[in-house]
Amino acid sequence: MDQVQTWVEQLIANEKLWMVQVFLLVFVTLLLAAFVRRLLKVVVKHAHKSKNRWDDTIVEAAMAPLRWLIWLVGLSWAAEIAHDVTEESVLQYADSILRVGVIVLLSWFLVRLVKYGEKNFLIPESGKTADPTTVMAVGKLLRIAIVITSGLVLLQSMGYSISGVLAFGGVGGIAVGFAAKDLLANFFGGLMIYLDRPFKVGDWVRSPDQEIEGTVEEIGLRLTRIRTFDKRPLYVPNQTFTQISVENPSRMFNRRIYETIGVRYEDAEKVPAIVEKVRAMLEQHEEIDNNQTLIVNFNAFADSSLNFFVYTFTKTVNWVRYHEVKQDVLLKILKIVAEHEAECAFPTRTLHLPDGVSVNSGNGE
Repeated sequence: MDQVQTWVEQLIANEKLWMVQVFLLVFVTLLLAAFVRRLLKVVVKHAHKSKNRWDDTIVEAAMAPLRWLIWLVGLSWAAEIAHDVTEESVLQYADSILRVGVIVLLSWFLVRLVKYGEKNFLIPESGKTADPTTVMAVGKLLRIAIVITSGLVLLQSMGYSISGVLAFGGVGGIAVGFAAKDLLANFFGGLMIYLDRPFKVGDWVRSPDQEIEGTVEEIGLRLTRIRTFDKRPLYVPNQTFTQISVENPSRMFNRRIYETIGVRYEDAEKVPAIVEKVRAMLEQHEEIDNNQTLIVNFNAFADSSLNFFVYTFTKTVNWVRYHEVKQDVLLKILKIVAEHEAECAFPTRTLHLPDGVSVNSGNGE
């Protein structure tokens, strides 16, 4: 005990007590970080039990930044204690590092909060999902706003004048605008897509002006990625959509069946009955939408056939199911034609020979 007392007295006399303080502060920081980590795990478990998913979002977004914040504050205080005694030049920046670190960690928390918030909207508990295009657009804009605001706050905390930076940005923005006009055009093109919403992620789109057709996979700030039907990724600059017309078959209410069927001239007297039977079949078909236009009429004397056309709409808009329904309709039309002892026509020619002219059959007769 005498030796310990002597050592402590020498330590105080030699002004070495700050080392003990630093050690204890780091040790307490370690214990506090471990305690907070276990506490947050318990909080997360209780948050998952609640019906509200936003408490889960806040806790999960804050877990990593909060643990880093504890270490940042603890080490910064330890550095200040060491600087007061040793006056090392490196340690004098501890306070500035603390301010910058707090801003960065707060920004990190907000970015994580936006990320988890997007998942809540895209996969809600109620089962009704929000529009993915709108959710991703708002998420990207929020993240950009957080990063820009954090950058300006960092500059202000480091002693730089924000007004000067903004003034420089206004003058420099003109030069940047001329240098990056295509980039800005694509950015505003993407913004128009988000606002006008001609299509969203998952829609089937095509353009009659260019060879663009496929399923929209992602709408970025500069490019839109479309997966073509042969599974190739197609990257289209957003500016393109401000200059071309775009069809969106995914938003169709019905799909149309428009076919022309021809029967032989020999079956002319059977055409009215065939037309009426086909119309009745379509009116009773469970996959045909009778609230839309339905036309079945004889309409043309063709070269080799008497033509009637079928104009109707299916209830389904699914591409695969539509072709199944169309096949069923056409097969039933063929069956109706056969039931009336008629036949579908094919191209034929009739050759009239003058009297006295015969055709040589080629067998010598």
